[in-house]
Amino acid sequence: MNISKKISLFTMVAALSAVHAFGQTSTQTGTSTLSLTVAPESAVTVQNVSLTEASGAGNFGSPYTGTTNFTYKIRTAVAAGGSITAKITTDFSDGTNSSPSVATPPTGDALTYTCSVASVGCAGTITASAATATNVATFGSNTHSAQGAGATSSGSVTWSLPNDPIYPAGSYTAVATFTISTT
Repeated sequence: MNISKKISLFTMVAALSAVHAFGQTSTQTGTSTLSLTVAPESAVTVQNVSLTEASGAGNFGSPYTGTTNFTYKIRTAVAAGGSITAKITTDFSDGTNSSPSVATPPTGDALTYTCSVASVGCAGTITASAATATNVATFGSNTHSAQGAGATSSGSVTWSLPNDPIYPAGSYTAVATFTISTT
């Protein structure tokens, strides 16, 4: 073997030995403080409903009724609460004084509702309003709906509108806007 090849081989072995001798491992750790602010938050999903006269009643024997089902999630602050309200934002009225209407109903023909929301629903019968939001549910401080990321709580509003013979035959539509809020 020639001398330059011997020196190269020796240099390479020495370099590998040096790397091995000084290639000690080192482990270090550090920490991170995670800060989280959980704010009051809420969401509501509402289904559409058609008001219909109870089957078999006929001849103005019962009001038009229907149930709006909804699901919600809510987390209120420790020292505050929240609510779900409903407001009629588009009225039934076709502009005549004899059609169904929430804002200006014929005498005795108010659209009313009752609520079913576990332990926080409205009490009694509520008259729906086109002017102001009315109560569906009230939540106290530090309230939490069903647990789990995909879990929801549920409730319903059952509507009732008198079946008045003064109403002109036809189809009518109203829009009830549900609002959930937290503080």
